[in-house]
Amino acid sequence: MGQTVFIPRELDANEPRVAASPDTVKRLAALGFDVIVETGAGTASRVPDEEFAKAGAAIGKAGDAARADVVLKVRRPTDAELKGYKAGAAIVAIMDPYGNDAAVAALARAGVTAFSMEFMPRITRAQSMDVLSSQANLAGYQAVIDAAAEYDRALPMMMTAAGTVPAAKAFVMGVGVAGLQAIATARRLGAVVTATDVRPAAKEQVASLGAKFLAIEDEEFKAAETAGGYAKEMSKGYRAKQAALTAEHIAKQDIVITTALIPGRPAPKLVSAAMVASMKPGSVIVDLAVERGGNVEGAEAGKVVTTANGVKIVGHLNVPGRVAASASLLYARNLYAFLETLVDKAAKTLAINRNDELVKATMLTDAGKIVHPAFAKAAQEPPKGQYLEPPAIPARTMVAEASAKPAAKKTAAARKPKTTGGIA
Repeated sequence: MGQTVFIPRELDANEPRVAASPDTVKRLAALGFDVIVETGAGTASRVPDEEFAKAGAAIGKAGDAARADVVLKVRRPTDAELKGYKAGAAIVAIMDPYGNDAAVAALARAGVTAFSMEFMPRITRAQSMDVLSSQANLAGYQAVIDAAAEYDRALPMMMTAAGTVPAAKAFVMGVGVAGLQAIATARRLGAVVTATDVRPAAKEQVASLGAKFLAIEDEEFKAAETAGGYAKEMSKGYRAKQAALTAEHIAKQDIVITTALIPGRPAPKLVSAAMVASMKPGSVIVDLAVERGGNVEGAEAGKVVTTANGVKIVGHLNVPGRVAASASLLYARNLYAFLETLVDKAAKTLAINRNDELVKATMLTDAGKIVHPAFAKAAQEPPKGQYLEPPAIPARTMVAEASAKPAAKKTAAARKPKTTGGIA
């Protein structure tokens, strides 16, 4: 058919991931696409140009984007990149649209059909396309690895002839996809793990991984979950009681991991300076929401801060990108699974069905207009008081995260931010 897919090298210095793998290049070619990968696009993800070439891709330059019918990216294209795309091209990426009105408008002006992968509905059909979950899993894993790297003691209990080394105590604040993986990873490393979340279902999930659940389990807590598996916003009274319980618990912990985020707004503060001051010297806090201001008072984006009392606050950027080789493989497969639904298999041509539920949910701009129902209006951020369960995924793109159980089928109109007090 002669239609071309272009995979560029990401321009952001903090983004080592790539939007394709040798496996997905082969699959794209089987769909009938000519695949061009920009020189060096996969280098930081341990995929040299030669591997892409062996898989059937042509190795090209940035200017090849001008003839591409589809562009697969990790991050939203810059204004400079948009100038190089032809009108009508389909651009698939993590668009991070909340709070970025000008960038969304630029996509529309460029005349491209932009798909925001983080809006993929959580239905059975789309599970293989869920970039939030795939990247959040790795973020949860890496958060524990980063904590262990900064913690100057062993995590598991060790009984030796010279004495016993006690197990580290780890506290995960939030039981979404990232939180669950953090719990599982910390447990594998031998830590004693506790976790908290306002969703009642999280208690069972935590227990299933061998960790202990921490929450004020009153009547409000029992009614805190929506039918879709998300958490309701809790009352001030409940939040105060939960904060007191959390503060007492944090003082006894060696490792704390937080990931609460509100797209387009500053991250909510979960750990105060007083809580940090109550921790033992050598304790570690990993803040996965640091790019939106952080959940931890004193956290700084891109830095590991050591407080006056010897607590390390880790604020690494783009945590999935710290395991870029693995993250890219999963992300590339997510993109391929979605793009496959946009292709007419018989004609082997791109055939976007604008009535398809996946297209309706993810299409941000089309034919020079902003078409997503959540953005085709003046207010282009989540309604006040409504929170999304965060995935702790890429830098500047941490948005909603799936809960452990699939949410009910959603239509595009219903694909608006859901209220949750939960964190991942």
